[in-house]
Amino acid sequence: MDIAALSMAMSQASVKQSASLQVMSVTKDMAQQQGQQLAEMLKSAFAPHPNLGGSLDISV
Repeated sequence: MDIAALSMAMSQASVKQSASLQVMSVTKDMAQQQGQQLAEMLKSAFAPHPNLGGSLDISV
């Protein structure tokens, strides 16, 4: 294998690795944003009445 071919192969591998890292970074950022939105949504959801479900009346 000559030097030029080896150089091109190494350059292509570097570009592929760089692109992969960029995609992973974007994916991580999106997951963080969705997690924050989910946490905000859960905080804003109203809680059920605190006294409901505390006791059970059974008659036989």
